Amino acid sequence: MSLTISEIFHSIQGESSWAGLPFVFVRLTGCNLRCRYCDTRYAYDGGQPMTVDAILQRIAAFGCPRVLLTGGEPLLQGTTPQLAEALSDRGYTVTVETNGSLDIGVLDARCHRIMDIKCPSSGMQHHQRWANLDLLAPGDEVKFVVADRDDFQYALDILPRLAARQAAERILFSPAQGILPPRQLADWLLATRTEARLQLQLHKILWPDQDRGV
Repeated sequence: MSLTISEIFHSIQGESSWAGLPFVFVRLTGCNLRCRYCDTRYAYDGGQPMTVDAILQRIAAFGCPRVLLTGGEPLLQGTTPQLAEALSDRGYTVTVETNGSLDIGVLDARCHRIMDIKCPSSGMQHHQRWANLDLLAPGDEVKFVVADRDDFQYALDILPRLAARQAAERILFSPAQGILPPRQLADWLLATRTEARLQLQLHKILWPDQDRGV
C-alpha cells in the first residue's frame, strides 16, 4: 500500500479548533477541485510515492501525538483510509481536511474530519457531496471560506442544516486570504448574531513569506 506524498512536516496547526497546537502534517498530492483562491496549487501534482510503513516511520520521528492528513484532497487516494486507521491504531489523534466532494464515510470513526463547504466564490460549490452532512459526527468540523457577502449569505443559508449536529465552536468561518479583510467577516458574524467560530490562518501570520512546510 502506498500513497503519493507532496510533503511531510512538523508545524503549528493554523486552522480549525486545533489551531495553535503542534501537528505533523502529511500533505497528499492531487486534488479533484480547482478553487479560485487555492493556496496549495503545488500539491495538484508531483510528489513521491511512499508506503504506509514509510509514512508511519517519518511521522514517528517527530515525536508528536497529533497528525493532520491534508492535500490537495486526501480522500482522492484510495489508501488514505488505511493510513488514517493505522495512525489511530497507534494512538495518534488524527484529523483529516477534506474539500467535501468525496465520501467522508470511508474514514475511521476515530478520525476528526474537517470538511469544507464550498461557497460560490470558489467556483466549486456544485461539487459538494451533500450526503456528507448526514455523516458528520460531533467531533467533526465544517469550514466555510468566505470571499464576499454572497458567500457569507450562502453559508448562513446552510447553517440550519448543521445546527443539530455541530456545536458553534466546530463551525468555522474563514476569510479568503488576501480577498476579504478579517474584520469585515467579524462584523458580519456579529451583526447577524451568527453562532460560529471566526478562523484566521495562524500559519499565514507566523510565516507570511513561506508557502510550504508550514
